[in-house]
Amino acid sequence: MIASAPFSVTEVVGPRARSYSRARCPAPRIPKRLLDHVLDLPNATWRLQGVSAAWARCLLLAFRYTAVSDEKREGLIWLGFNQGTGAVIDDVLARLRWSLAGGSQWQAPDQDVRRQWEPGWDAPRLEARVRPLLEHHVRLEMAPFLRTMRRRLDRDCSRVHAYHNDQRLTAQKKLATLAGAAGEKADADRKRETLRIAAVEREYAAKLDDLRHNYALRVTVEWVQGLELLVPVQRFDVLVKRRKGERLMRIDWHAAVRLMEPPASEWGLGLGRSRLVCDDRLHITDPAGQAPCPSCGKAWCRACHPTACPRCGQAIEGPN
Repeated sequence: MIASAPFSVTEVVGPRARSYSRARCPAPRIPKRLLDHVLDLPNATWRLQGVSAAWARCLLLAFRYTAVSDEKREGLIWLGFNQGTGAVIDDVLARLRWSLAGGSQWQAPDQDVRRQWEPGWDAPRLEARVRPLLEHHVRLEMAPFLRTMRRRLDRDCSRVHAYHNDQRLTAQKKLATLAGAAGEKADADRKRETLRIAAVEREYAAKLDDLRHNYALRVTVEWVQGLELLVPVQRFDVLVKRRKGERLMRIDWHAAVRLMEPPASEWGLGLGRSRLVCDDRLHITDPAGQAPCPSCGKAWCRACHPTACPRCGQAIEGPN
């Protein structure tokens, strides 16, 4: 059962902090098979160097978003990070959260465990990692709400257009019948219908402005809770080779929930399993981090050049 799985956790809620600890877990039987399921390097090769027991310092953050338009929607988003490897571990920590229900039975970690704590991320690095990932998750959560909102907006726009278009066509037909008429009465009728058409167009524009105001979407996101977990893991040291270069990366297997985390990404959201390795500095990024430039077609690493294409200077947006 997950509730009895071993792990250690430091919980921070406002000014309060609590620490809990349990024993470590043995290493998995076939470590290479676990890596095969989470690590995909199309332009590089990798070799498992070793597996060792370690403690991972993980961070779990909760954000509440509120979207207000013609209707209101609220939700809670949890983001998880391994501050040691840099991986995004939303799925792993989502399962670990259920293990916190029996917090009264945990014991404080001993000094040997505390000495293994890795330093946490500073504020700029944390913001750089959280902001694009949070925006991505908010967009995903909001997608059904936006679809239904657009359907209602399209329905109301069509109804307003049909009503005012009928009025405008009626006035235009009357104006067309008066085209060949002469005299003061005909001139007065033509002026009246012309003014009616202008009034219909002004009213139609005003109704569209009302709809835009009514359906304007305002989204606010606020941080509500943070959990810092000290988790026993089996740490996989993986040697990544690209052409003549090589580098070492770490991937953790979380014993408490028996899940392998995805590989870390130095550019991108880091949610999938596929990664590319750049030629210059061996950055490991999402596939989009080394895609061709939309302007000149040159493939380049966004981790090496995070602001613009090195060939043509085309500016880029951050990962999303």
